[in-house]
Amino acid sequence: MHPSYFGKHTPDTVCAVFSHDGSTLTYGELERSANQGARLLRSLGLREGSSLVFCLENDQSFLTVALAAQRIGLYFTPVSTRVTAEELAYIVSDSKADVLVLSGEKAEALQGLDTLVERSVHRVACGRDVAGYLNWERAAQSFKTDALTDPVCGEVLLYSSGTTGKPKGIKRPVASRAYDAADPRIARLGERCNRDTVFLSTSPLYHSAPYRYACAVLATGGKLVVMPRFDPEAALQLIGQYRCTDSLWVPTMFARLLRLPEDVRRRFDLSSMRLAVHGAAACPVHVKEAMIAWWGPILYEVYAGTEGVGQCGIDSAEWITHKGSVGRPLDPAARILDDNWQELEAGQVGTIYFEGTGNFSYHGDQAKTDAATSPQGWRTYGDVGYLDSDGYLYLTGRKSFTIITGGVNVYPQEVEDVLAMHPAVADCAVFGVPDDDMGEQVKAVVQAVDPQDAGPTLAQELVQWCRGKLSGIKCPRTIDFDAELPREPNGKLYKLRLQQRYGKH
Repeated sequence: MHPSYFGKHTPDTVCAVFSHDGSTLTYGELERSANQGARLLRSLGLREGSSLVFCLENDQSFLTVALAAQRIGLYFTPVSTRVTAEELAYIVSDSKADVLVLSGEKAEALQGLDTLVERSVHRVACGRDVAGYLNWERAAQSFKTDALTDPVCGEVLLYSSGTTGKPKGIKRPVASRAYDAADPRIARLGERCNRDTVFLSTSPLYHSAPYRYACAVLATGGKLVVMPRFDPEAALQLIGQYRCTDSLWVPTMFARLLRLPEDVRRRFDLSSMRLAVHGAAACPVHVKEAMIAWWGPILYEVYAGTEGVGQCGIDSAEWITHKGSVGRPLDPAARILDDNWQELEAGQVGTIYFEGTGNFSYHGDQAKTDAATSPQGWRTYGDVGYLDSDGYLYLTGRKSFTIITGGVNVYPQEVEDVLAMHPAVADCAVFGVPDDDMGEQVKAVVQAVDPQDAGPTLAQELVQWCRGKLSGIKCPRTIDFDAELPREPNGKLYKLRLQQRYGKH
């Protein structure tokens, strides 16, 4: 179904609670504001296939703008609230946006944006008046609230996080289905949701998975509990306060939850929770073991990507017997190929492809689109891994970060998993740096649990730790320390930044 169905049939039902101030939004209010917003955007000249970029916090305006754009055939791009003026200007230009919608706070903060955006775009601000911007709320009030007579299904145009390079838009054709028809990309998520679902949204909605899950909940008549930003103790408090049944997490959130004192963890009632989905980054085995021991067998891991070429899933019971796996391919089948696109046997590491073609392209980058496709027509996210004899998939890293040292492939994820098990390590990253003899050497950057421990003694201890669990060629030759590794709020690591910073060492 679609939120508009519940806007018509159960308009007084609360669809979202915003935890920063306890405010609520009903399905009827969301439907009326989305219809007004759609008419506002059309009044600015937007038509099917036009593009809109918006940068909004986790609040009502985010949902309103997204649903307004979705029902008039637009490509709409939510961007990180951490975006700089230069980064935003690039996305506006690359997406050929006709309208830019910002929160009032962001509009005021992005000084210099006018000189960086070369396109002529309508600028709109939500929440407050900003010089040079149309006020969304005031302008929308002059339009009718009833349903559009000629809606057209739009498509979200999400940009990759840029953790391995410049962000690229992942584009699909608009109007491929009725605007209120079920989105096949959230249909599987929707199977787990119903009108009794109370979903704790812990992450920024501009990320792919949080956005998709929010859509799935709203399409099935459930309720969102939206956090403005993640805080471990606040998340536990909200689960008990709103009797949350489902939630979405990334491994770094689990690590922060586990670092809470035991007496704090015991303070909260988590008995309403029936499903805790996690993904976006690899979850260290010891972290997941600890979470299952605490929350019970309600964890469900998902491996997927914004491109939508395929996905895997694994519940707690399966994972216990296949620790480290991200699950079996759900649909379509996964294949492991070598660099010559030949299929590899179980246990052999190669690039992960899915048989489904995935109806997408990288916006403005045909070469990258072609590089993601094998001669067989299969598509890849660019990850490396292997299938075991039972058909379970294991990730070993990104293809672009595979280290070749002395002619041997070293997969960073394997080394990171070992480092993460050390009790003094809060976070870590492994990558290759140039080496005159070996071509590349293995480098690690570590965030220590106690910053005062960071130094040569711990570095040597960690190298010895790795040597006890890995072959010598896989062990870090050097280890540096950072106060905090650069991660997106969705848990993805900006490894390229670290490689650029430490690559000459």
